[in-house]
Amino acid sequence: MFAKKAKQEVTSYCDWMSQLPPELHNIPLFDLTIPGSHDSMSYDLDVNSSIIEPDRLKRLSKICCARKMVRRWAVTQEETITKQLDAGVRYLDLRIARKACDRDPTRLYFYHGLYTRTDVETVLRAIHDWAERHPKEILILALSHFQGFDKAIGAQLHKHLISFILTLFGAKLIHIRDTLTLRSCWDKGRNVIVSYDYPTLQHGELWSKILYYYGDSMDTTKVESKLRHMLETARPVKCFFVCGLNLTLPEDARILKYILRLCGNFANVIQRSLPRLLRWVTQQAAKTPMNIVASDLVTRDDFVPTVVKLNARRPVKA
Repeated sequence: MFAKKAKQEVTSYCDWMSQLPPELHNIPLFDLTIPGSHDSMSYDLDVNSSIIEPDRLKRLSKICCARKMVRRWAVTQEETITKQLDAGVRYLDLRIARKACDRDPTRLYFYHGLYTRTDVETVLRAIHDWAERHPKEILILALSHFQGFDKAIGAQLHKHLISFILTLFGAKLIHIRDTLTLRSCWDKGRNVIVSYDYPTLQHGELWSKILYYYGDSMDTTKVESKLRHMLETARPVKCFFVCGLNLTLPEDARILKYILRLCGNFANVIQRSLPRLLRWVTQQAAKTPMNIVASDLVTRDDFVPTVVKLNARRPVKA
């Protein structure tokens, strides 16, 4: 039978995992369909920070209008982390960076084109507090990139950040060897998975990098085609993976075609493409089941309900 036949339905996406039908409580988490946000902290980008990317614009960091231009095309989310979680997002894409001239040797920020205003530890504490209030909602935090972690201080920064994570989340961390179902996590009182994209095999509480498939294009047709090919030929089994609906700006001179538009911004482009991409997800999921589905503007266009409702299609044992 299918999960949609169960009487229980999701009525609040703030706690949607706890409202899934019992038939889904004992299947692996990588067999659930989970909404996620791409560049989750980009709503917080600081227009007064240096330009980190693209490389072609770094030398323009001292020019205010250049920083504003980068911000218009780097913001992919509109709401805070806690509001994203309240909306039902359960996977967070957290890209870490260190400011080169920061007087605090271990203070870290997030980034996407620019640095964020809020530091990493403050945001992780907010996520911890949310997890405390919602013990049956499983959060997946993907920490990656680690911009500015050079050879001289990189090891120290990783050690400090990992220590902070282990201390902050403590008993909430789901271990690599844990049985990965909702029921098992609930029984153990654990609801946070931390994926850390750096070799940390000595830490059983930290997961390795989660595969992230994306279309690498601003053309929705190309995005759909590439994702379809990956899902049909390279879909992993028995592990987490992300199907990223995000559009991607070119890394070469073609980027100027977009960012030099005085009245344009990334959010408007995403807004026009997201409804079509969500229709594609619904159709494609019937052929190739998805795990984590990540997007920009996750609080718009019924993104979370569309993804969560895909769980109703999953076959479960009678």
